[in-house]
Amino acid sequence: MTATVETPSGKTAKDENFPVGSWLLPRSLRPHVAAFYAFARAADDIADNPRLTSEDKIARLDGFAEALSVGTGHPRLYGKALALRACLAETGVTARHGLDLLAAFRQDAVKTRYANWDELIDYCTLSASPVGRFLLDLHGESQEGYPASDALCNALQILNHLQDCQADHRDMDRVYLPLDWLTAQAGRVEDLQASKANSAVRAVIDMCLTGTEELLATAATLPARLRDRSLAMESAVILHLARRLTHRLRRSDPIAGRVKLSRLDFARCGITGIFHGLTAGGRLHTATTVGRAATP
Repeated sequence: MTATVETPSGKTAKDENFPVGSWLLPRSLRPHVAAFYAFARAADDIADNPRLTSEDKIARLDGFAEALSVGTGHPRLYGKALALRACLAETGVTARHGLDLLAAFRQDAVKTRYANWDELIDYCTLSASPVGRFLLDLHGESQEGYPASDALCNALQILNHLQDCQADHRDMDRVYLPLDWLTAQAGRVEDLQASKANSAVRAVIDMCLTGTEELLATAATLPARLRDRSLAMESAVILHLARRLTHRLRRSDPIAGRVKLSRLDFARCGITGIFHGLTAGGRLHTATTVGRAATP
């Protein structure tokens, strides 16, 4: 192993599309969220580094996995994995979520194409769903919220893939658009490097957005399932941001230029989401509890 393991890209939580451990979450839990994000960011940067071979990426990620699961490795090399391990020991959250992320990043090191939508969703289940599951577990929420949380996280991942579809192909030769859809539209992977989306690429983007809208419909139940109102507000804000970005991608061309949310989008979705979370948080849990109490 080299003298350094991490290959930082310079990206931080401020560069993400959606809030990471915002002020809406309890102050006591934010350091744990920050530790999980730092771990994920460091591992993702390794997987995305074009200067590393696939074998080198996997070896570095294996070291992260060993440090997280059994605590081995020098703190200077695997500090973020060891810091997350300490957080998990303190909070009782499983290491499974971090290990699933590492499995996704190992996959990124060797896999550059996705045959169909189901295969893409399987990848998102490793690369995105663990983030939401970690937050639910950290807040002491029921695992019954996993399906809605998974749908929201997977939708966010797909939106990110659509935003970066040209850069992912140009910089890392990765294509997350389902190839069967692209082929059915008589499109080619090389079309992603055009100055604007042709009819085939546009059709596939729209098909992905339709799938994303279906995921967001499932995710819409999440705020009401959460007993913790702060997490309900955070999830509602993210849900509204995801809907807004989906709307923007429907009407804009991510091949011609990166489509992103404006400050006004963030402000409006923030206000609407906070109100939604305040009114929805714990509603399904309360209704279920009352219903059970009323059952003879």
